[in-house]
Amino acid sequence: MPLKLTVIGTGYLGATHAAAMAELGFEVLGLDIEPAKIEMLAQGRVPMYEPGLEDLLARHVDGIEGSSGRLRFTTSWQEVAEFGDVHFVCVNTPQKHGEYACDMSYVESAFAMLAPHLTRPALVVGKSTVPVGSAERLARTLRELAPAGDGAELAWNPEFLREGFAVQDTLHPDRIVVGVTSERAEALLREVYAGPVAEGTPFVVADYPTAELVKTAANAFLATKISFINAMAEVSEAAGGDVAKLAEAIGYDERIGAKFLRAGIGFGGGCLPKDIRAFMARAGELGADQALTFLREVDSINMRRRGHMVELAREAVGGGFLGRRIAVLGAAFKPDSDDVRDSPALNVAGQIQLQGGQVTVYDPKGMDNARRLFPTLGYAPTALDAVRGADAVLHLTEWREFRELDPAALGDVVRQRCVLDGRNALDPALWRKAGWTYRAMGRPHA
Repeated sequence: MPLKLTVIGTGYLGATHAAAMAELGFEVLGLDIEPAKIEMLAQGRVPMYEPGLEDLLARHVDGIEGSSGRLRFTTSWQEVAEFGDVHFVCVNTPQKHGEYACDMSYVESAFAMLAPHLTRPALVVGKSTVPVGSAERLARTLRELAPAGDGAELAWNPEFLREGFAVQDTLHPDRIVVGVTSERAEALLREVYAGPVAEGTPFVVADYPTAELVKTAANAFLATKISFINAMAEVSEAAGGDVAKLAEAIGYDERIGAKFLRAGIGFGGGCLPKDIRAFMARAGELGADQALTFLREVDSINMRRRGHMVELAREAVGGGFLGRRIAVLGAAFKPDSDDVRDSPALNVAGQIQLQGGQVTVYDPKGMDNARRLFPTLGYAPTALDAVRGADAVLHLTEWREFRELDPAALGDVVRQRCVLDGRNALDPALWRKAGWTYRAMGRPHA
């Protein structure tokens, strides 16, 4: 009998995983405690922007004409337990308010709600990013609360999704990591991921702690690489160097690589900032806090970039924001996403507004989420409308749409042709040729 899969939690990770598993040929049942979200997904719509995800849903959601019918959604824990052989837990683990530590309440609640309904052998697979040591504790919870007892096994299978590429990353991952304690659990997960493994995706089998550490270690490394090049931008600025040329030169070294070496206003979103902070907090609990003290500086450099962009903008408009109009191109924390969680762009916009500037924001996909988070900022329907009458234009999210803007057309509607490139992604020569003053972090003024 083919395996039947369930996905618990249908947010960004869960909705993508459910649709991708249906694409791989499995019958899938998704669960969420929010009826409105379930209703939306059942219509083949998603509550977030992710390229390709709605098309993937429409191919498989039961009840949509022409679909495979392999994907359904429910709010019933009992239905999920009766249906599934393998249960993927994909709920959120946000940062605790006022602390660095990870909030495990959603994960713990999911296990507590599912376990009492597990009356037959099943594999529960955690995909959420959790502090190391969580899996062992959750495995005990399963055994104690599930009527199936030892038949209710746990595995840990961290996700490595990049927003904007989540569908690709799920269907064709660069690696699959599983933390297991039995050959049966490994065999079941090999069956689930048989398609990607046949394509050549590495399948790494580990213990619980190693599987839990992989995601946080990867995010800590990426955050460190971003903050490293931003630290080099600070030095380049002080020395009169060009951080873009520096990044190009060291990026040719195959031990370093060119990716994540674009200096700018730093990282944000719902993963990197909270994951490195939770990693530090957990290391402290384990008595290994000295091993990760460098991450405090990584975090500090990252946050400092936002303040530096505000200072550059203040300098560009004459030393103060009162009576000045500032256009901000970008609200999402990265392109190809509508995610504005811990967005550097919105943080900069908010700081400028608090200091008296009149700020107008435009983003291709993140406007609705930005309005909810920062309702007092101004918003415009197009980039051209956003920059109209502006004393300075800040490029803060590297959407392709912004790289393809016509500097001459924008120059016709601004008050002052001044652009600050917070992502080092625009073509300086093109903007300067159109009469703009172009500034970017860690690069020469002209």
